[in-house]
Amino acid sequence: MSAFATRAARAGINRDPAHRAVVAPIHLSSAYAREQPGKVPDFDYARTAHPGRGLFEETVADLEGGCGAVATASGMAAIDLLLNDLPIGARIVAPVDAYGGTRRLLDARAAGKRFDVRYARSWDLDHLAASLADGADLLLLETPSNPLLRITDIAEASRLGHAAGARVAVDNTLLSPALQRPLDLGADCVIHSATKLINGHSDMVGGVLVETDPGRLDRHRWWANAAGTGLAAFDAYLALRGVRTLGIRAQAQSAAALKLARHLEESPEVAAVHYPGLPAHPGFALAARQQAGGGVVVSLELAPGLDTNRFLAALRLSTLAQSLGGVESLVSVPALMTHAAMTPGARAEAGISDRLIRLSVGLEDVGDLTGDLDRALAAA
Repeated sequence: MSAFATRAARAGINRDPAHRAVVAPIHLSSAYAREQPGKVPDFDYARTAHPGRGLFEETVADLEGGCGAVATASGMAAIDLLLNDLPIGARIVAPVDAYGGTRRLLDARAAGKRFDVRYARSWDLDHLAASLADGADLLLLETPSNPLLRITDIAEASRLGHAAGARVAVDNTLLSPALQRPLDLGADCVIHSATKLINGHSDMVGGVLVETDPGRLDRHRWWANAAGTGLAAFDAYLALRGVRTLGIRAQAQSAAALKLARHLEESPEVAAVHYPGLPAHPGFALAARQQAGGGVVVSLELAPGLDTNRFLAALRLSTLAQSLGGVESLVSVPALMTHAAMTPGARAEAGISDRLIRLSVGLEDVGDLTGDLDRALAAA
C-alpha cells in the first residue's frame, strides 16, 4: 500500500475515462440518462449518488481503512445518519465534553424519547466503564475532544464498548486520518465534519461516515438517499480537492500548533494551555501512541485580570470565527460560540469556562503567529 500522502495526493486523479481529464470534473447534472426503463445505471439521480461524491467517499474510506463511506451535507448530518440506524429507545453513551452541536442533537433526541443518552468522562476509563455497566447500543467518542483536547484511549474504550454490546463510533474531525486512524484501534465507524481539516480551505460544508460493516453501510446509504442528506456535487469537488493536500497540511499545521503551544506555555499572560503534544498534558503519552501528531487546535485560558475581548480585538492573524482546520488561523470562544447551545451547567460539567479560547492554527508563518499572539496578550 502506498504512503498516506501519496494516496491522498492521487485522490480522483485520472478517473475520467470519457475525456481523460487528469482531475475529475464536477458533474452538476441532477439526472442521468438510462438505456432502458428497467435497467438502473450506476448513476440515475444526484440525490442518490453522483460521480464526485462517489470518488470522495472512496477516497476517505481508503484513507481511514474502512469498507466504504457515505458523504453527507454536513458533519452533523453524518452523526444523524449514524443515529438513524439505532432502534427507538437505544442507549447511547457520549462524551460529557462533546462538540456543542453533537450535544444539542443528542439532547433533542433524548428529550423526544427517541434515545436514552448518558454522558461520560470518556477519557476516564473507570467512569466510562461505569457508564457502560448497564449496556449500550452506541458508544460515541471524540478524541481529542473539542475544545479541551482531552484524549480517550480508543483501543481500551472500544474494548469496553464492545463488552457492553455497543458499536463504537469515533469523531475524528480534529485530526483526520492523516494523524489518527480509529478503525485500526478497534472502532467500528468514523465520523468527520469534512468542512474542517479534510477540506482545509473553509469553502464548503460537508460530512462523511466511514463504515467497517457492509450491511450497515448499505443502510446508511439508503437513509441518506431517503432523507436527501447526501453531499452536493460542487461541495464534493471541493472536499476531494482538499484531500489531495491533507497529508502535508495536517503535518505542517500540527507542527506549527506544537510550537505555538510551547510558546504560550511559557507566557506569564496565559494561565493554562491545552494541547496533547505538550508533556504536561494528561494525555501526552496516550496521544503519542495513537496519534501521528498533536493536531491543529490549541486551547488556552488567559491569566486572571486579562480581558478576553481585548485579546481577541488585538489579534490580526487569527480571525474570530467558529470553525477549524483551514489553512487560515481562526480563534473562537467556545462557551459563546461552538458550545453556546449547551446549558451553563452542562458547560461547567464539561469544564468549558467562559475564559477558554480555542485557536485553530493555520499555515501562516509560525514566527508571525507567535508575534501576533504576544501583541494581543500584551494588549489584554
